[in-house]
Amino acid sequence: MIVANSGRMLARAAKNAGFKPLVIDLFADLDTQGCAEDFRQIKSLAEQDLAPAVDYFIECYAVSQVIYGSGFECYPESLYYLNSLLRLLGNHPAVFARQLDKQAFFSTMDQLDIPHPEVVFSAPDCAGDWLLKPMQGQGGVGIKRYHADDSTDNSVYWQRFQAGVPHSVLFLADGEQVQVIGFNSQWSVCLSPTQAFVFSGVINSVELSDAHKALIISWLKQIVPAFELKGLNSLDFIHADDCSYVLEINPRPSASMQLYGQDLLVRHIQSSVGAALVAQYSEIGRLKSPPQTAYQIVYAEQDLTIPEKFKWPDWCVDLPKSGSFIHTGQPICSIIAHQKQSKSVAEQLLTKQQLIISKLERF
Repeated sequence: MIVANSGRMLARAAKNAGFKPLVIDLFADLDTQGCAEDFRQIKSLAEQDLAPAVDYFIECYAVSQVIYGSGFECYPESLYYLNSLLRLLGNHPAVFARQLDKQAFFSTMDQLDIPHPEVVFSAPDCAGDWLLKPMQGQGGVGIKRYHADDSTDNSVYWQRFQAGVPHSVLFLADGEQVQVIGFNSQWSVCLSPTQAFVFSGVINSVELSDAHKALIISWLKQIVPAFELKGLNSLDFIHADDCSYVLEINPRPSASMQLYGQDLLVRHIQSSVGAALVAQYSEIGRLKSPPQTAYQIVYAEQDLTIPEKFKWPDWCVDLPKSGSFIHTGQPICSIIAHQKQSKSVAEQLLTKQQLIISKLERF
């Protein structure tokens, strides 16, 4: 069973690996339905919304194992519920919850002597450039620039703005050892003043020296046992002026997973249950150079309704059903591009985004 805000990526990976995915998510996109053995659409990942779908799959399919994806940052208690009924593949709910405790997370970074932008947990005096960030955030949702007159509560923290290029590194872990899959560059989009840094896309290409990659790997070798991370995870960091700074850990399969090989879901399962990692992937000199691949979310520039029998291009994924109403700033679909050079991938993404928006606007 797969449970996530959007289950398409994991469902596709499961089907490619020879499994029959049973999917619970919020969208029931066309391509999710196409690769799922069965699916249930729910309105949120809260336990009360999740429980009827879980009960259905247990009763009808005797399912016993579950993989979770994005979205539980706002509902960590739902992971404990899933863990009480099924074998949870990935990080234990308590490990996941530790990543949401930002005071404990950044305190651990300090203890490990791993640099990060300055963080505070009460309103700063506004001397300087600060970001207001949700404690239980994902994908950059809810991050904005802080102003002294902003009303706040204990669900947020403040991080000093750090200019630079955002990156991530995708890795497997078994609670002690780490196996790096690849380094990525990321970018965000400003959808509104209160949604100023929303995740937009990722490419498996970085302009980082081997020395800097080795430094990041040395951090991971400390972070993985400190938090007992298992399965596929990603570390977000920002690079500027020849220095890197940790932002957060995503303790579950991230969007960058689909930029790499099709066996990653199997390796996620294996490392979750204690299988030994392949050491060669941990060292910079042996990291494979995959084809340049990028993934980007297309956000609506105005309110729109998906036309009946709309023909989606082959390079689109996360396809909404006909008749779906999409508000300005909400995701329409996602696009994937492949090229030999990262610059041409960026150009291809822009062209494809313009094509899909103009095609929808013609209806």
